[in-house]
Amino acid sequence: MKKKCKKILFFCLIAVVISVSCTKSEPEITYGFINLVLYQSDDQPVEHFSFFIIPEDEDGIENLEELYLYHDREQLQWNIKSDEWLHSTHDGRDWIGTRSITAAGGSLPRGVFRAVLINKGGESTQRTFTYDGRIRFPFPELEISGGVYNVTSLWPVNRLVCYDSSGNYLTTVTLTGNSGSVSQLRLPSLVRSAALWAEDEANACSAFTYVVPIN
Repeated sequence: MKKKCKKILFFCLIAVVISVSCTKSEPEITYGFINLVLYQSDDQPVEHFSFFIIPEDEDGIENLEELYLYHDREQLQWNIKSDEWLHSTHDGRDWIGTRSITAAGGSLPRGVFRAVLINKGGESTQRTFTYDGRIRFPFPELEISGGVYNVTSLWPVNRLVCYDSSGNYLTTVTLTGNSGSVSQLRLPSLVRSAALWAEDEANACSAFTYVVPIN
C-alpha cells in the first residue's frame, strides 16, 4: 500500500512540474511614450507619432511578435510587426517602436491610446497611453549660406542634425542662438549637410526640417 501511495505521489509531482513548466506567461509593457513629430513637406507639415515602449517577456525580446496601437474613440488601429520595429538599448533596457505612425487625413488624434503587445505564443498584454500635446509654434525654418546659418524658430530648443556626403548621421549640435558662423559650431570635418530639429518638450512635440547643404 505504501509503495502504491509513493508511486501515486511521484506521478502527481511529475504532473505538477509539467503543468508549471508549460504555463504560458504574458508579456509586459513596463513603460512607453508617444511624441508628435512634424516633418516638413512642400504643402504643410506632416504629423507623425513616435511610439516606443519598454517590453518584457520571460523568453526574451526575440519572443515578441506584434505591437498594436489603437485609438478606440476614432476607431483607428496601427499594426507594428517585429520586422518593422526600431530597436534600441538605453541604460540596459530594450526599447521597441516606430517613428512612422500617421493618419490618412493627415492630422493625428489626441487623447487616450491603447497599446497591445503580443508574443509568439499568442499571449498578450495591454496598456493605455495619453497624448494631449498641442502645436504651439509655427514650423521653423533653416537656411545655411556662405558659412552662416540662420534659424527662424520660436521653439524652446533648436538643434542641428548633421550628416556626411552619403546622408549618414554624424552628430547633433544644440544651437545657442538663431544665427551665427557654421565654423563656430565646431562640426566634424565630414559634415556636409544638416537639418533643424526643434523641440517643445512640455508638449512632447518636435519639428524636423528638410536637410540643407553646408557650403
